[in-house]
Amino acid sequence: MVMDINEIREYLPHRYPFLLVDRVTQLTEGETIVAYKNVSINEPFFNGHFPHHPIMPGVLVLEALAQVCGILGFKTVNKLPADGYVYYLVGSDNVRFKRPVMPGDQLTLEANVIRGKRGIWKFACRASIDGELACEAEIICAERKVA
Repeated sequence: MVMDINEIREYLPHRYPFLLVDRVTQLTEGETIVAYKNVSINEPFFNGHFPHHPIMPGVLVLEALAQVCGILGFKTVNKLPADGYVYYLVGSDNVRFKRPVMPGDQLTLEANVIRGKRGIWKFACRASIDGELACEAEIICAERKVA
């Protein structure tokens, strides 16, 4: 284990129900991150998406990927939300959903830095379940001082 939930909460300003990363298992600053999200039937979005066939909304899979990008960005530049910084999701390209994410799945989240310049980062991202691709995307995040 590289980061448990307590350390993740230091690097992400998100809280329930929008904290979508449970554990980071690999991290190489400036290069790559691997993390996971345990998907539970107790997630609030399953009440309406869809009650008789629960599926994690694709936008939340994308958000989980963006969150791991934020962790990697923060760790790389050695900054924290507590210092008054935030990573915004500012773009996504080539997003493809390959299979649904359902309760009981462990969603593996991977991001690799494509490039970073002056606080703008582009990542190649993949979300998978038991090695089967669920979503892939290129995600762009921007680091901003907010305090």
